Amino acid sequence: MVQCDVCFHHCEIPEGRRGFCGARSCSGERIRPENYGRITGMALDPIEKKPLREFFPGSMILSIGSYGCNLRCPFCQNHEISWSAEAMRFAERAETISPEELTETALRLRSRGNIGLAFTYNEPLIGWEFVRDTGKLVHEAGLKNVLVTNGTAELPVLEAIAPYIDAMNIDLKGFTERYYIKTLGGSLSMVKAFIARAVQLCHVELTTLIVPGENDTEDEIRALAQWVSGLTDAAGRVIGSGIPLHISRFFPRFHMTDRPPTDVRTIYHLADVAREKLCSVYTGNC
Repeated sequence: MVQCDVCFHHCEIPEGRRGFCGARSCSGERIRPENYGRITGMALDPIEKKPLREFFPGSMILSIGSYGCNLRCPFCQNHEISWSAEAMRFAERAETISPEELTETALRLRSRGNIGLAFTYNEPLIGWEFVRDTGKLVHEAGLKNVLVTNGTAELPVLEAIAPYIDAMNIDLKGFTERYYIKTLGGSLSMVKAFIARAVQLCHVELTTLIVPGENDTEDEIRALAQWVSGLTDAAGRVIGSGIPLHISRFFPRFHMTDRPPTDVRTIYHLADVAREKLCSVYTGNC
């Protein structure tokens, strides 16, 4: 049995078994990413769809995803590839693509406005080795790398991929440990630490999905914006007020179909609340 050190779960994984994320396993007394290069989704997307509004706006980016996730969000839009039981069925037929092949594909798509590669759809950091290896080649080819992540990873994982990542969109799904633990199966403190370091390393934008009855109060968004506004760069200068925040509308999905979509007026109002502290607040799914 070997301990995985990617996230707060710190899974003790027996030989031949997988951890909580469904993508990291123990083999030969070593933890390895079973989803390395196994692609379940690929599309050329507008950069704004990540969402990134202040990183090469108007460009396109090749988006890829694998399978597995270390959270259990009941409203997951990609549960077929994220939640372990269902993800395993996708894993059996996922196409294996090497970092070299992906880089070549990204280069071929430059004529269609592609600026690089986005690691997205499932949680990329549970297969951070593939992000690192592919990102390095993409950089060497003169292209950009984007990471769309829940930020639930230990800082050594972030440091390992940081030299190759140009921009991130990080989910800050709420601002209470209760919500992270009870609803998402996560750790707010880990995400906050990840974000605080990430903003010192590359361009970062944040996304908060507003779920009715869960994280939709003025007080929570005000506290979230206050914390973001105090974030600092590597030199200790306060830069948080300039970090873009996306306030996004919830629609009933997966295991959370028992409530209506977030009222559009709520999204606009909470965006205004966030603007008390932040300069760049965008609304999504409205």
